Amino acid sequence: MKFGSQSVAFVLVASLGLLAHYLPEVCGVKLKEKFKWREVSYAWPSEDVRQEALSSGKYVVHNNLPLGLERWRDKLFITVPRWKSGVAASLTYVNVSDGMSPDLHPYPGWAENELPAERNPASDEGSKYLKNNATIISTFRVRADECDRLWVMDTGLADILGDAVQYAPPSLVLFDLYTDKLIRRHFFNSTLLKEDSFFANVIVDTERGDCDNAHAYIPDLGSYAVIVYSFAEDRSWRVKHNFFHFDPLAGDYNIGGVNFQWTDGVFGMAVGKRLPDGTRPVYFHAFSSTKEFMVSNTVLKNETYAQSPQAYYDYKLLGDRGPNSQSSAEFYDAETGVIFYTQVNKDGVGCWNTVMPLNADTQGLVDSDSDALVFPNDLKVDNEGTLWVLSDRLPMFIFTSLDADQYNYRILVGETRDMIKGTPCDK
Repeated sequence: MKFGSQSVAFVLVASLGLLAHYLPEVCGVKLKEKFKWREVSYAWPSEDVRQEALSSGKYVVHNNLPLGLERWRDKLFITVPRWKSGVAASLTYVNVSDGMSPDLHPYPGWAENELPAERNPASDEGSKYLKNNATIISTFRVRADECDRLWVMDTGLADILGDAVQYAPPSLVLFDLYTDKLIRRHFFNSTLLKEDSFFANVIVDTERGDCDNAHAYIPDLGSYAVIVYSFAEDRSWRVKHNFFHFDPLAGDYNIGGVNFQWTDGVFGMAVGKRLPDGTRPVYFHAFSSTKEFMVSNTVLKNETYAQSPQAYYDYKLLGDRGPNSQSSAEFYDAETGVIFYTQVNKDGVGCWNTVMPLNADTQGLVDSDSDALVFPNDLKVDNEGTLWVLSDRLPMFIFTSLDADQYNYRILVGETRDMIKGTPCDK
């Protein structure tokens, strides 16, 4: 799933076949369904507005696929990337207290989720081509930080699998979650972008009480780099390393009867516990890889040093998770010291306790389900110790088709301490 700024490149080898991957024994308590949808619907201002959107093509029901999630208080944010035309809103939320299949509410509102009429992908001055700086074109993942800010990685790219229209340069958009007002928008300078650049994740490194000193890490899965953004300086820079590349032996996937190959590089990232010297480890892995790596946040935050040859040896290989353990997302849970991560080839969620060596024997599979967890795409742990997992059958959406009579999109929850019981992570 390697995306260029103007095009999409992927190879589909076969669309049907038996699932052939190793599934270890699952221990602990199973995740429970919190929300599920056959097809997503929106909280439209009125039925007339909905009908107009349907008739005009602004809303094509089966083209709306939820992908990322994040919890803040009673809001559960859900992203709907503009893979295809007809996505009604890319940044949405539901209330945690809602029923099983709730309508999605655009965030911060409908106006901010409308596509602009003009575009200019070559310009760094993206604000000229957006209705306002709070406009969201297309986002894959978001992060609510300890300072009650929502960080949105907006690709600026719509109709990714179709005409791939670049409305504005990629940018970070920050909202105040108490007021729902825009704090800042930072457009990536063209010097940071390469032909195959694609940004589908954002990780935030900050702590309550030191909000102005926040940094964001944005993996460039297409051109194998990480963009670092300093909130204090309102500036970003590009960091390269060999460990950001994909593993050519780990690019084969068999999911839900679909066999395909992806070449995604660095994708999953997680900021670990603060160490006695004040630094924090940043864990990362390429999507098409089974290996996990680590680098200190002090390396990434020092632009000059991070781009020097000396920094190469500060990156460490932690180990290999084992066969078929490709992962789209990971998250460090400070309460348990465990990293939870998706297991896309195993229809499940894995775990690793960071105090232990990283190898196949120290990995746990906290849940696996060939229906409810087909392509677990994103996961987060909230500040109440609840693990949230979103599954969405993405390979079928891209390569074949989804059955609108089945539940295709799910959000599942579990208490982290319960989920790791009986696994190697419970140490």
